Amino acid sequence: CDIMKTYDISFSLGDGLRPGSQADANDEGQFAELETLGELTQIAWKHDVQTMIEGPGHVPMHMIKENMEKQLKECGEAPFYTLGPLTTDIAPGYDHFTSGIGAAMIGWYGCAMLCYVTPKEHLGLPDREDVKEGVITYKIAAHAADLAKGHPGARIRDDAMSKARFEFRWEDQFNLSLDPERARKFHDQTLPAEGAKTAHFCSMCGPQFCSMKITRDVRDYAEKQGVDEKEANAKGMEEMSTTFRDKGGEIYSKA
Repeated sequence: CDIMKTYDISFSLGDGLRPGSQADANDEGQFAELETLGELTQIAWKHDVQTMIEGPGHVPMHMIKENMEKQLKECGEAPFYTLGPLTTDIAPGYDHFTSGIGAAMIGWYGCAMLCYVTPKEHLGLPDREDVKEGVITYKIAAHAADLAKGHPGARIRDDAMSKARFEFRWEDQFNLSLDPERARKFHDQTLPAEGAKTAHFCSMCGPQFCSMKITRDVRDYAEKQGVDEKEANAKGMEEMSTTFRDKGGEIYSKA
């Protein structure tokens, strides 16, 4: 502790008994070690040395809250950082997903830091693309946790994205996303033309069924008719019903 204090270095207290499977989660060994880590934390703090506590591991969703509360209690709310935890063991190749679920939950419950997991976990050494997948997954988990905790400013980016979607500002949507390159690539796979970047629809619903476009059309219609949106909806439905009946009331058009 004296050496660490001299050079202002923090302890990272590891958890060698962390669960390696769902069956091991929150067992006696894991929690006994957590209590010991709490004791070591108090010793370090007496020497004015900062500490952080390493966490699991493999923990099913219904046991994550208990794990987080135990750490806060035993370790005096020292920063906790976890590798996930993985919420199921049956998805090798997708453990960035299985752990991202647990990471979002434990982040919501009070975890201070998240250690990312790649798709190669349990299978092999990750490459650059695996690392990218893992990091983005954990950025999503961390942001979701911040939203759930009501952190100031966490909603700003989400609200900006929602506004950009409603206003069909495609470039803003790409740039606001965690992975602009992928967002742009997926959009352009089906609508590659530059003009599609200003279109009021995407290829998912097309120009006839886009909910955003329909909502805007209803607002424009209401403004022209001098009525509120609720009245505009009712009037529009009545007009479309009349048109449907006038055309014979056939649901399926003949080829």
